[in-house]
Amino acid sequence: MKETSPLNLYKQLPQTNCKKCGEETCMAFAAGLIARTRKVEDCTPLIEEKKYAKKLDALKTIVAPELKMIYVGVGDKQVKIGGEDVMFRHQMTFFNKPPFAYDVTDAMEEAKLIERVKKITNWKKFYIGKWERVEMIAVRSVTDDPAKFAACVKKVMENSDFPLILCSFNPAVLKAGLDVAGKAKPLIYAATKDNWKEVAQLAFDFKVPVVLSVPFDLDGLKSMAVTFASMGLTDLVLDPGTAPNGKMLQQTLQNFINLRRAAVEEAQRDIAYPVMALPINAWLTTDDPVRAAYWESVLTAAFTIRGGAVMIKHSTEPHSMMPDMHLRFNIYTDPRKPVQVKPGLYKVGNPGPESPVFVTTNFALTYYTVESDIASNSIDAYILAINTDGIGVQASVAGGQLNPTKIKDAMGETGFDWKGQKYPALVLPGMAAKFSGELEDLFAGQAKIMVGPEDSGRIVGWMKDMWPPK
Repeated sequence: MKETSPLNLYKQLPQTNCKKCGEETCMAFAAGLIARTRKVEDCTPLIEEKKYAKKLDALKTIVAPELKMIYVGVGDKQVKIGGEDVMFRHQMTFFNKPPFAYDVTDAMEEAKLIERVKKITNWKKFYIGKWERVEMIAVRSVTDDPAKFAACVKKVMENSDFPLILCSFNPAVLKAGLDVAGKAKPLIYAATKDNWKEVAQLAFDFKVPVVLSVPFDLDGLKSMAVTFASMGLTDLVLDPGTAPNGKMLQQTLQNFINLRRAAVEEAQRDIAYPVMALPINAWLTTDDPVRAAYWESVLTAAFTIRGGAVMIKHSTEPHSMMPDMHLRFNIYTDPRKPVQVKPGLYKVGNPGPESPVFVTTNFALTYYTVESDIASNSIDAYILAINTDGIGVQASVAGGQLNPTKIKDAMGETGFDWKGQKYPALVLPGMAAKFSGELEDLFAGQAKIMVGPEDSGRIVGWMKDMWPPK
């Protein structure tokens, strides 16, 4: 992990405080570079004026991530692979979640191929305020036929704009795929000890990133990476091998850790590239699709935690996809700032004059849990999300981020008309019950203060017993 400060970056900036980047000062811009909320390219004088050329080069070197960032695809679906600076999330944060690439093959019937491509492309799940989606499609050659592979790649591109991974150890097959998809900048898999010269030439000719595959031989993998870099090919992804079970699985995980440590802690630039994991190899361990999908999910979880920067998977069953999507979301959430929703008054269903107003915090997990429990029971209501800096109810009550004055002020800022309500009532979370007396005084008869359940899952029962208020 680089030890740097805004002052070190400030020395490489124009130091004119021109504000063209959107920041008030160059020092603020430097802080933004460290937090990755700003890009070097945002400083237009640095980019456009030749007198800053040396500073520009120095700045790019300083802010470059320890693990090289690789771009796959084009347009708004382009994915970033790698680009991390730390071994563990608590040291700062992880920035680029590993794209999941689900496979199709050139042996599939056209109708089934199109159906699977559309399923992969259209899959999405709303989770804690965001849509989780698949990012890539891996096209595998199982026929070893260049013409069939090219036709498969073409059909995939006609039905999806996702970035592709073209998978074959046969350079002729890869070339056929690149002839179709080369302009879309796919990732090609893979260069091996047997085909590396031909694959390197393809990567050079088509200007695409390439996976280097040397299973269970880190010295050989490093040697190949050095060779490719000496040829001017640095958009590399490493495949150190993925054993799906047994003692070699332990070795696989250790290799992933060693590669991350070499890049991040030991600054071994020769091998500081993102690493590919292949949870799809779980399907080699059993003929039972349920067991295979389960084990694929287990492997995905392990590699998500242990530095897998991109993964090829197979099962699109919910029991396999959902755990991995949720784990990835949480691991790649910035621990420096809780996930939040915008404070304010929200409607659930079609609330009207007889609907209650529930109070909660703007911590996303809390808010969406309350919203889900209300919506799933077909309750029409308002939710007032209080700005607690993304802290949950119990902690914010104890820490003072949630208090009667803040609730009263937040309600006033919404412009909500209590006079239009048949039952003007504000429902507090059970853990904030101690605020009820003070809120009664603050609202001075505008609204009745009620105490709801501690668990939003009990709101439906509370509504039956307590609403409308007597």
